[in-house]
Amino acid sequence: MSGPGTVFRETSAQPRTESVPFSHLSLELGHLYMEDFAEGPARLRRHFAAVRPWVDAARAAVGPLPAGKRPRISTCFLIDDYFSRLSTPAELIPPLLQAAAEAGLSIDYLARESGCAVAEPGHRDRAELAEAVLHRLVESPPPGSNGFRPPVSRTGWLTNGRRTPSHRTSAALDATGAVWEPPSETGARGHSVFVDVELWSGPEEERLWSCAFLASVWQLVRLGLLRHDGRAVLTPAPWDDKEFPAEWDALPPVVRLNPLAAPFTAYATCSVLPARFLPVEHAVRVVLDQVHVESEALRQIAERSAAEGMPVPAGIVDRTSYVFPPGL
Repeated sequence: MSGPGTVFRETSAQPRTESVPFSHLSLELGHLYMEDFAEGPARLRRHFAAVRPWVDAARAAVGPLPAGKRPRISTCFLIDDYFSRLSTPAELIPPLLQAAAEAGLSIDYLARESGCAVAEPGHRDRAELAEAVLHRLVESPPPGSNGFRPPVSRTGWLTNGRRTPSHRTSAALDATGAVWEPPSETGARGHSVFVDVELWSGPEEERLWSCAFLASVWQLVRLGLLRHDGRAVLTPAPWDDKEFPAEWDALPPVVRLNPLAAPFTAYATCSVLPARFLPVEHAVRVVLDQVHVESEALRQIAERSAAEGMPVPAGIVDRTSYVFPPGL
C-alpha cells in the first residue's frame, strides 16, 4: 500500500556493510622475518618458549565476563612473505607449528603479510587493501599549520605533529630573520615525541609498502574494521589439507588451522612481539590515529560489544595492546 508519505528507494542504493563475527581478543603469537626462519627450528623454539608466559598473562587480563561467560580468544601468527620469500610454505609452516606445540601453544590462524598489501591476487575479489587504507587517511593538522606541507597521498609520509619547516635556512642566510624551529608532537604532554612514518618507497606504480603501514592494515583487519565494497576482507579460509603448498600464492592470505577456533576478528588485539618491532608499532599507532573507518563498521562493533558487557574504547588505537618480552 502506498500513499503521499511513502518513500521508495532502490535496494542497490542502500550501502551494506557486511557483519563479521568477533572474539573478545585477537592474540598475536609473533611476527618473524624470513631470516628468522632461516636460523632453523631452535630459533622458533626459543621464540615460543619466550612468548608462552606472556600469552598466559594476556589471556588472564581479559578477565571474567558478565554472567560468568568465558572470553572468546583466538590466536594468530603473521609470516613475512612480502619483503622476501627465502622458503616455501611446505618447508616453513610445519616446523613453525611444531615449535608452537612444543611450547604448549596453538596457532588458530596463519596470515601472510602480502595479503595486507593485496588481498586475493588474481581473484575476482582482489582488493588493494594498503591502497584503500591510504585513501582513508585523514591527516591531523598541527596547531598553527598553514597548509605548506604536501598531502600524505603525494609524499608517502605521515606524521603525528608539525615538522621542522623545510623552506627555512639559518638565521644568517634568511633575509626574513626567521630562525630554526624544532618539530613538535600534536597533543604532546610536556615534551614532544615526534614521529614521521614512511608509508611506502618507490614510484607510485611500483610502490613497496613499508612494514609499519602493512602492520597498520593488519591491525585494522584483526579489529574487523576493513571492508571492500561493503564486504569483509581477508576472511579466513579453512585449511584441512595435510600438506602445505610449494608456492606462497597458492596459500590463502589467512587460513584457519583450528576448526574450533574463536573468530579471527576481535574487539581488541594484543601482539607479543620482539622488541625490535617497538618503533614499528609506534608508527602503527600514528597511522591508526588518522584512519577514517566506515561508521557502520564502528556502529556494529560498538553495539555488539556493549551488549556483551565489554564496550570497546572509542579510539581505534586504544583497542590495541602489545607485549615486548625481553630476549625475544
